[in-house]
Amino acid sequence: MSSQPEHSTLLIPGPIEFDDEVLQSMSHYSQSHVGPPFVAIFGETLTMLRQLMQTSNPASQPFVISGSGTLGWDFVAANLAEQGDDVLVLHTGYFADSFMDCFQTYGVNATQLKAPIGDRPQLPDVEKALKDKKYKIITVTHVDTSTGVLSEVKALSELVHRVSPETLIVVDGVCSVGSEDLQFDEWGVDAVLTASQKAIGCPAGLCIMMYSSRAIETFKNRKTSPGSYFASLKNWLPIMQNYEAKKPSYFATPPVQLIHALHTSLTQVLARPLSERFAVHREASQRVKSTINSYGLKQLASKPENQANGMTAIYLPDGVKPPEILPHLLKRGVIFAGGLHREIAARYIRFGHMGVSVTDPARKDVDKALEALREGLGEVGYQVPS
Repeated sequence: MSSQPEHSTLLIPGPIEFDDEVLQSMSHYSQSHVGPPFVAIFGETLTMLRQLMQTSNPASQPFVISGSGTLGWDFVAANLAEQGDDVLVLHTGYFADSFMDCFQTYGVNATQLKAPIGDRPQLPDVEKALKDKKYKIITVTHVDTSTGVLSEVKALSELVHRVSPETLIVVDGVCSVGSEDLQFDEWGVDAVLTASQKAIGCPAGLCIMMYSSRAIETFKNRKTSPGSYFASLKNWLPIMQNYEAKKPSYFATPPVQLIHALHTSLTQVLARPLSERFAVHREASQRVKSTINSYGLKQLASKPENQANGMTAIYLPDGVKPPEILPHLLKRGVIFAGGLHREIAARYIRFGHMGVSVTDPARKDVDKALEALREGLGEVGYQVPS
């Protein structure tokens, strides 16, 4: 039984519902950020992130920095690219537009390779783009929160290493890390950026990243200084290396209580094999998608291989808009998110099913949400097929 006050179940694609123990960690008493007890916790947290990202290479480096996942874009643009560099941004939704905007802010030449809404750029098209032009970086959104589209990082990475081996592979894993398999070493990824509030299961406020040795060397070989002070690897790399080695260090004060919460959530996540965690998310996702289909509804990601395991983007029946259906879910104690993709935001809703809502067998969040959706559709005049 949860000790949290009674509240509507938050089933958006992040922030998600949080475990009681994680929230209790947020109330940890005040500690010095350079004192031995906290330094030990932070060091363990960074080491656990290696396990989560599936890297055993000591030359790679995890980062945990105060900020949202968006800060991860700044780190990539400010440290791995320089003004005038060419980068290729694979587009599966809203967040590729934002990543491109971030690159352009730093004077980087960003080119998008777009797919139709609900799909992902096909590998032959990516191969052609890489052969037509040399790119310093290619970025891929592992799961785009606006569309629920899952990208194939493994096959993409194999392609990039074959066709353009000098190109750095950057994965936006904000909506995937913790619910989708992501093998940093095995797949040859150079940078992953994510955030605390989604499948990792920790309250919002932490930008979490992993950089490969190749990415770090790229930074060290820059011809110009990074275009950011706070988001500079020059400032943060030694700090993270020292904390992981259990040595106190200082550039900017870390959010002590959030780090405690992250330590707790990672301890829970890693308490069983990651393969089991990913399987639980797949099973829940398949149940959601099968039920949505039985309701006569369609997904933005229509192809099974494009469908994320931690969320589902659902087209509403013709004539029904998110502001009409969402209040009916809310009165049943369920919160979904409206559409986010600029072109079709008024036509769909988003259901987040990740973290404790699917991994805790005592919770019935998914069943509750599916029933609320069925009843809510009836109240707005749509008859679910029997």
